[in-house]
Amino acid sequence: MVAKTILIADGGSTKTDWTIVAGNQEIDRIKTRGINPFFQTEEEISAEIRDNLIPRIKKYDSIEAVYFYGAGCAFPEKNEILRRSVTHYLPVPVEVGSDLLAAARALCGHSPGIACILGTGSNSCLYDGKDIVNNISPLGFILGDEGSGAVLGKLLVGDVLKNQLPVALQEVFFAESGLTPAIIMEKVYKQPFPNRFLASLSPFLLRHIEEPAIYNLVSNSFRAFFARNVMQYDCRDHPVHLIGSIAWYYQAILKDVAREFGLRLGTIVQSPVQGLVRYHSVL
Repeated sequence: MVAKTILIADGGSTKTDWTIVAGNQEIDRIKTRGINPFFQTEEEISAEIRDNLIPRIKKYDSIEAVYFYGAGCAFPEKNEILRRSVTHYLPVPVEVGSDLLAAARALCGHSPGIACILGTGSNSCLYDGKDIVNNISPLGFILGDEGSGAVLGKLLVGDVLKNQLPVALQEVFFAESGLTPAIIMEKVYKQPFPNRFLASLSPFLLRHIEEPAIYNLVSNSFRAFFARNVMQYDCRDHPVHLIGSIAWYYQAILKDVAREFGLRLGTIVQSPVQGLVRYHSVL
C-alpha cells in the first residue's frame, strides 16, 4: 500500500511551517511568511500561497489532504477564507483548525490535559482528548495575551519610554536595537502587524534576563498568564503543557512561576509539528 501524503501547516502571525508527511514520516518542511485570516485578506493569503508555497511543493504531486492550523482560524468565516485560498491552487480536501487545536493535539494527543501557547501571542484551553471543552479568550495583545512575545515586547518598550528601567539598560536597548522613540511609535501605531514588531524584541529580554528589572518584567507577565487564564481550568487533575518560542526559551522561569501556583507542568516544546505528525499518523 502506498503511504498517504499529506500537508500539515502550522500558521502563525510571524511565520508558517508547512510539513510534507508520507505515512508517519516527515519528508520535507517549507517556511513561508505568517498567514492569519483575521488580519489578512483572501487576496493577500492567496498571493502568499501562490508565490511562496506552490512553487516549492510542485514535486509532491500526490498530496491528498491539507491540515491547516493557524492563528486567526477560530471562526468559520475566517476558516473558509483560508480553505478557499489553499484549494484554489491545491484542489484537495482541506481541514482548517485553530492554532489552539493544533497545540492541544500536538501536546496531548488523545489524552486530556491543559494546552497552552506562548509565542507571538498566547492562548490556553482544557482539552478532553478529542475536543477543546473550555477556552478563556486570550483577547489579543492589547487586552490580553499575557506572557506572549508581543506583550513582553509591549511591556519592555513601555518601561523604556517611561524611564522605568535603569538608565544604563535603556541605553543598551537603544544601542542594540537601533530603535528610537519615534521609530517605536511609528511601528506600533502606524505600521501593520505591531504584534510582530513587539514580539521581535523578545531576544533582548532573553539576553539581559539576569537584570532584576528584566527578570521581574518577564516573570510577572507569566504570573498574569497563569492567574488570568490557566487557573480557571481544572488544574488539579490535569497536567499543563506549553508550546511556542516563548515557552521554549523561557521555560526555566515558567517552571519557577508554575511552582508558585502549584501547577504540574508536562511537555514544553517549541513547535507542534512533530506532535501533529504523530497525531495524524494514527487517525
